[in-house]
Amino acid sequence: MIHRITGGALYFGTLLVALWLMAAASSQATFDWANSAFGTWLGRIILFGYTWALMHHMLGGVRHLIWDTGAGLEKHTASKIAWATLAGSILLTLLIWIAGTMARGA
Repeated sequence: MIHRITGGALYFGTLLVALWLMAAASSQATFDWANSAFGTWLGRIILFGYTWALMHHMLGGVRHLIWDTGAGLEKHTASKIAWATLAGSILLTLLIWIAGTMARGA
């Protein structure tokens, strides 16, 4: 179920990416405005959520790919894989944001 929710959230987030790209293609002032909007605390929360949704949806896709092979369909195993998907998405999101913060500061 969360896989579907994150898929829906990615539609919204991808619209924001498209708006950012259009701002970059239009003028420096528009691009600066878009960057400042994404730089606010609300913008960063939205970007963090988008990153998590992307990572969770990607790992959920890998989980479904594994299920397509017939593996991991037992209730106990499927539950473990679901928790691993959640933990992995959180870990990957944190690593991406740490790497981005370090690259920005360097």
